[in-house]
Amino acid sequence: MSIPVLEIENLSVSFMTRSTEVPAVMDFSMKVLEGDAMGLVGESGCGKSTVALAIMNYLGGNGKITGGTIKYRGKDMSSFSEKELEDIRGSEIAMIYQEPMASLNPAMRISSQLIEVPILHEKITKEEAWKRSIDMLEKVNLPDPERIMNAFPHQLSGGQQQRIVIAMALLSKPSLLLLDEPTTALDVTVEAGIINLVKNLSKEIGTSMLFVSHNLGLILETCNKITVMYSGETVETGEINEVFRNMRHPYTQGLLRSIPLPGKNKYEAPLRAISGQLPLPHERPQGCNFGPRCPYFEKELCSVNEVQMQAINSKKLHFSRCSKINLIDWNKKIKSSKKVGRKPSNDILLSIDHLSKDYDVAANVVFGGKKKGTIKANVDLNFDAKVAETLAIVGESGCGKSTFAKVLLGLEEASSGRVDFENKNIGEITVEERDKKTVSAIQMVFQNPFDTLNPSHSVGNQIIRTLEKVGVGSTVEERRQRMHELLDLVKLPREFEKRMPRQLSGGQKQRIGIARAFAGSPKIVVADEPVSALDVSVQAAVIELLIDIQEKFDTTMLFISHDLSVVRYVADRVVVMYLGKIAETGTTEQIFSPPYHPYTEALLSAVPIADPDIKKRQILLEGALPSPLNPPKGCVFNTRCPSAISGKCDSIDPPIQKLKNGHTISCHIDIKELSKKDNVFAQ
Repeated sequence: MSIPVLEIENLSVSFMTRSTEVPAVMDFSMKVLEGDAMGLVGESGCGKSTVALAIMNYLGGNGKITGGTIKYRGKDMSSFSEKELEDIRGSEIAMIYQEPMASLNPAMRISSQLIEVPILHEKITKEEAWKRSIDMLEKVNLPDPERIMNAFPHQLSGGQQQRIVIAMALLSKPSLLLLDEPTTALDVTVEAGIINLVKNLSKEIGTSMLFVSHNLGLILETCNKITVMYSGETVETGEINEVFRNMRHPYTQGLLRSIPLPGKNKYEAPLRAISGQLPLPHERPQGCNFGPRCPYFEKELCSVNEVQMQAINSKKLHFSRCSKINLIDWNKKIKSSKKVGRKPSNDILLSIDHLSKDYDVAANVVFGGKKKGTIKANVDLNFDAKVAETLAIVGESGCGKSTFAKVLLGLEEASSGRVDFENKNIGEITVEERDKKTVSAIQMVFQNPFDTLNPSHSVGNQIIRTLEKVGVGSTVEERRQRMHELLDLVKLPREFEKRMPRQLSGGQKQRIGIARAFAGSPKIVVADEPVSALDVSVQAAVIELLIDIQEKFDTTMLFISHDLSVVRYVADRVVVMYLGKIAETGTTEQIFSPPYHPYTEALLSAVPIADPDIKKRQILLEGALPSPLNPPKGCVFNTRCPSAISGKCDSIDPPIQKLKNGHTISCHIDIKELSKKDNVFAQ
């Protein structure tokens, strides 16, 4: 048997603080063989990134390996000198980080940052390094490599920056590539292209991969093996399809049940969130770490002795850390808790009529440029939102979703058209000019729960201040009582009123954000990517909470997202946007079944699906989103559309084709032709 590229045995990593030692990773073991793509999954704080940093020996001044070994090609890395470590970093072992700008120097041109890799590690000439860099930029599908080489990082899009980082990592043809959430900040279409690129290049170069992510669908599409981490230790590992089809740890099962899959929706198959929270390192329970959150927990069996990894079968290719492997009926179907919740009414609450929003900008204004241009962020939008329904607005970054939200909230004024709310045009009334009733009636849940709370104020004070702003309660005591009711509503203990934001987890912070949004009993809540920054288990709990509160108050929710798996689950109707315009509208079932607008079809194809039994047609979009300063003529999607009709799509605005029950598609291709397409998903 060949020597593994990477072999980790019983690894323990701690971080030293002034008062104590914090164990971040304990008894962690994993093997990555030649040609393997290993997925490392788990919730935030479980130790995934610590393992990756320990491999690179990037643990900082207070991080320390306290036990076990990390072997690279059979050699213990703790025996490497600093010079040996420097030689293999970036050449034999390379790493791609979550945020590309953290890896790129903003003051250096791309060429300088790329050519230094082969020059430093292989001592080749500058000319040869330049040629190899150009070749690699072509391999990562970046247009006009010469222009890219002369650009600075800020002149490139997020997807282009990440491709540069990938090119940098692969330039020296490493044996092992570590990827730490490399696509989290990217749109699903860009993510699909990046993942396909990494897979193909890794095969071509012969690179083994360790892919760190909390996205199980992404891991399934990318890797052939998986290791599941919980609270610093391995809880399950094995071949990817074996683990997904025959999981043998309650935590793995809980993660998979937290994910919305094609065919599931909020009425037929509610998500099952994992109860409780990841324990803090110094508060880990005795016995099984997952015990307090496990639905199969038995004190006498699970909390007495330390639980060891054990083989599931004689081949010893699948292991689990569970005391009840042979006592749990793993094939038992969970009872469907079908919701009896009301379907949305037909009463229209919000009507968008020919809404447009333009921004006049001066090109290079910082450097004195006088040339002006116009960004058409929203172009002739027309749709309605009904009482108590969830209307999803989907599309890539830059499509105009958030601009529309700003106009609705009064943070921007409409350039033309109407935003009719309760028969009153509010599109030209800024938030400062709106009365308290209108302000409290339209609220927002933001994308990042970490940035929406004031770190200097307690949770209770922040909710009370919101209540003051929207005119709820006439005395401090009345507002405090309402604040307690809101904490009850979002299922947080009332004692949390005294906590500071730094004492809350990401999911708890987002619950506070939801409490503030519902403080004034709003009629419309705009949820702008409300779960994209959360782990899948927390995501499921927050989604179910939003749905429950919405049904309780008959609130209309505008759900802004690029994640169509979540949209399929929560939405009643969907508006698909591209470069400021509406490409398609319809009910969720209409949007997720043929005929599709070609852009909708590509969005659906880009969604990673965490089920090996669901087959998906792959459609990769070429090129990047065009600049809104200079949109394409004709159909704005024609530059990336795989079905574009030359001479028509690139010169004439597409007609709006009306189908049954309010389903519309803005496209030159005849509906009969679009209807011939197969469903993107098949079982």
